[in-house]
Amino acid sequence: MTDSSPPSAAGGVLVALGSILGAAVGFAIGEATAGFLIGLGLGAVGALLIWWRDRR
Repeated sequence: MTDSSPPSAAGGVLVALGSILGAAVGFAIGEATAGFLIGLGLGAVGALLIWWRDRR
């Protein structure tokens, strides 16, 4: 039996990249933790948007 539905989009990479880039930017300005958390939040929002779009 084959599944004819298209493959799911992967949004987890946005969470990982957001965390890494946010920490790097935060480290550059002296606030690594805040940068990490902001990057994590933005990545999570992006991943949720991809998930939401994929479910429609």
